[in-house]
Amino acid sequence: MISITNLSYYLGSRALYENASLHIKPNQKIGLIGLNGTGKSTLLRIITGEYQIDGGTISKAGDVTIGFLNQDLLSYQTDDSILSVAMQAFERQNILQAQIDEILHEMETNYTDDLVDKLGKAQEEFEALDGYTVQSRAEEIMEGLGFSTEDLQKPLRQFSGGWRMRVMLAKLLLQKPSLLMLDEPTNHLDLPSIQWVEKYIQTYEGAVIVVSHDREFLDNVIDVTVEVANAKLNLYSGNYSFYLEEKALRNEIQKGAFENQQAKIRQTERFIERFKAQATKAKQAQSRVKQLARMERIDDVIDESARVNFKFQFSTQPGRHILHLDDITKHYGPKRILTRADIRLERGDKVALIGANGRGKSTLLRIISGSEPLNLGSRNLGHNVSFSFYAQHQLESLNVEDNLLEELKGAAPTKSEGELRGVLGCFLFSNDEVFKKIKVLSGGEKSRVALAKVLLSQANFLLLDEPTNHLDMQSVNILIQALEQYEGTYVVVSHDRYFVSQIANKIWYIEDEQIKEFPGTFDEYEWWMEEKKQGNVSSPAPKSQSSGSTNGTAVAPKQTTTASNGRGTDDERKEWQRTLKKLTQQAEESETKIGQLEDRKRRLEAELADPATYGDNKLMQAKNDEYHRIKKEINQLQDEWETAMLEAEQLEGKLK
Repeated sequence: MISITNLSYYLGSRALYENASLHIKPNQKIGLIGLNGTGKSTLLRIITGEYQIDGGTISKAGDVTIGFLNQDLLSYQTDDSILSVAMQAFERQNILQAQIDEILHEMETNYTDDLVDKLGKAQEEFEALDGYTVQSRAEEIMEGLGFSTEDLQKPLRQFSGGWRMRVMLAKLLLQKPSLLMLDEPTNHLDLPSIQWVEKYIQTYEGAVIVVSHDREFLDNVIDVTVEVANAKLNLYSGNYSFYLEEKALRNEIQKGAFENQQAKIRQTERFIERFKAQATKAKQAQSRVKQLARMERIDDVIDESARVNFKFQFSTQPGRHILHLDDITKHYGPKRILTRADIRLERGDKVALIGANGRGKSTLLRIISGSEPLNLGSRNLGHNVSFSFYAQHQLESLNVEDNLLEELKGAAPTKSEGELRGVLGCFLFSNDEVFKKIKVLSGGEKSRVALAKVLLSQANFLLLDEPTNHLDMQSVNILIQALEQYEGTYVVVSHDRYFVSQIANKIWYIEDEQIKEFPGTFDEYEWWMEEKKQGNVSSPAPKSQSSGSTNGTAVAPKQTTTASNGRGTDDERKEWQRTLKKLTQQAEESETKIGQLEDRKRRLEAELADPATYGDNKLMQAKNDEYHRIKKEINQLQDEWETAMLEAEQLEGKLK
């Protein structure tokens, strides 16, 4: 269908491709992978003819049609309805429909045999092209991509960039080109839409090339993996999981061949050095020199696996309770997001917040951060909780005139340059790259810098909104490692199923204007949802937190039953006041003890860092034991303090 032979393409003096070849066959489903900056999107533009190549040939069959979904389409705007924009895919059908409407209008005042004949021919061709079904097909695809029936008549201009991209994807799918090229399609899709696109591509009657960093999406849709590396196109005859296994095997073979060749080279060089000055052996030595010069060198295997090797530190250890959203309501005019919802976070919870776009996931993150006001209810952070919030729009807050070291120094002023270089190295910035200005970085590079800043913030509670957008697979793997090592609490919004399956021990989702919780991993959640669809498990199986309910259903308003007026009898109120005084005193005593122990803990940390201490094994052991005992005692006191404060708050509410 399309044959790329000995392709060469240069950016200045840098070769993006050099003698690279690839043959695209009909109905193939190809995943194009590689690190950011290796030229994946460039290859798609070369195939369309937008970019001119420096060498090689690209041959296309005469009947090949190409549809290309790329990020440039985000800027397209019009006042036409999104259904009309999608139906631009049916160019000939639209022309025929206009002709039929015009003929019918003319026949109202001028009914002739000639017009009847023209109408019959137009309708015959229109029917042959399935013209009577084009609107229903367009509506089906648009709704599969997440649009409601009401949305279809709204103008494209009203929608955000991600939703406009979905309209363009719908238009391409309706055109059914013989080669469909999709550049990062999952960046703008929620989980239900990703799953719908997967099923569509699996049955698509044409070839598909997908650039994506979503490994589960690739596993589900492709049958061939093409890796862009070292200016070449390396083909693997299977999906992404097959590629990982096959590449490991190829690397092992290449490593063995490289080491064998290096041993032979060393042996030959020793022979040359030993005998080049001897007349009887000079000819043989010269022959070996020529042999070395002609030898085609085997490259060593480049280790692309990055390891996170820095330790996260908290400025303070939080109490057991991190967050309580109590009876919260949030709406934007008539659009209701949450109604009397309730959820708690405990220390050590690793939560993935998932679900369709428009349900309020990002709104909930902003509520948790305190940047989004509530209509009703309260947001209560626990003792000593400090949080850091990562979202895509925060990339704009990076100081564009700073270099990478300066930007991280601002987030972690106590860190040395060596420590900051180590962190940047974990996020794939090495050597002189640390002196790059923020303003010259790509979107993915800026994301890595912003994530590094969040992880350096010493916050014990992280909020991450779509952190894997614009990250390549190596960078996603780094983030997974970082979050696995992180001992704090976090809530992550993501549509990347592999990423979520690696980092979450609880799943939150918003349903019926409530925040519901599944107490398990994403794989367990998917299994439960599938079983629920089949009717094999009961609906309220997961823990679901809502006001006064364990199954997420609506409940009556909370009531106090101690007396008919809800304020208690005089004797009850006196007892509440005595208990409140005792609880307040307990909390104050705990707080004083915590402060004293925190001071002692800081002194011990300084002593443990003193060479005089770690040079004496007995002294080191004694101080280390005391340090861990104090940490444990602080945690116990923080739990006691929180329990006392929560009970005191409840009593204060009764006494009002």
